[in-house]
Amino acid sequence: MKILAVIIMFVLSTALVSDKPAYNLFDKSGKEVAYKMMIDELNKADVVFFGELHNNSIAHWLQFEITKDLYTTHDKKIVLGAEMFESDNQLIMNEYLKGIILEPKFEEEARLWPNYETDYKPLVNFAKENNLNFVACNIPRRYASVVFSGGFEALNNLSNEAKQYIAPLPIEYNPELKCYKDMTQMSGGMGHKMTNENLPKAQAAKDATMAHFIAKNHAKGSIFIHYNGSYHSDNYQGIITYLKKTNPELKIATITTVESNDLTQITEEAKQSADFIINVNENVTKTH
Repeated sequence: MKILAVIIMFVLSTALVSDKPAYNLFDKSGKEVAYKMMIDELNKADVVFFGELHNNSIAHWLQFEITKDLYTTHDKKIVLGAEMFESDNQLIMNEYLKGIILEPKFEEEARLWPNYETDYKPLVNFAKENNLNFVACNIPRRYASVVFSGGFEALNNLSNEAKQYIAPLPIEYNPELKCYKDMTQMSGGMGHKMTNENLPKAQAAKDATMAHFIAKNHAKGSIFIHYNGSYHSDNYQGIITYLKKTNPELKIATITTVESNDLTQITEEAKQSADFIINVNENVTKTH
């Protein structure tokens, strides 16, 4: 009887916990799906984009869990890459992963994001512990600033050495894509017309560069997992637009993150924005 009572208490406590979930998972049709089903689908992809909200603790937790599970289920054949690391820091990233330099020196010199310690360090160290490649995919911020100030044409003034850290020139640009058009409209209050025009161009330079380094570092038979702000991959645009032009044969799967006070459904806007939508309780603790 005592054992039965313990089992009943466990079941009840589990039920009580599940009554207040932190997130729910949906597919692009708006149907709630199981985590394992998502992993099974992601395993069929060549490239997985995890679109995060940068300060969302559940998204960062799931990034780590999904990475571990794909590593296990895909026979350890994964490559990691991220928006949060700039391409000119690839050397120092490699030196840290190989144990040539120690962690304090890496963290001192790699221009890390303020939330690196809580949100991205676990992923980098997972790569280190499992001898995985971690690709610094993003354009160096100084060159994104060059585009913001002078448009794509200003990139032509860079040295050949500098151009190794960005997408091949000239960078194609479609201002009618929703991801760039929305940015232009949002920046309307900033004043100067040229600034408004160049803001989405700087975003496109980031997207094109990330696509370039994903394509360059994807290994056949492996999954490249890329971590980025959701706006870089939502609606299968941004980075994905450029990646498809580079290699249209790649099978791409996407995840996005939204916040809501209703975890039972997702909005019409969220539907179709990605293959899988993580709907997080809007009251979940932020990482920064």
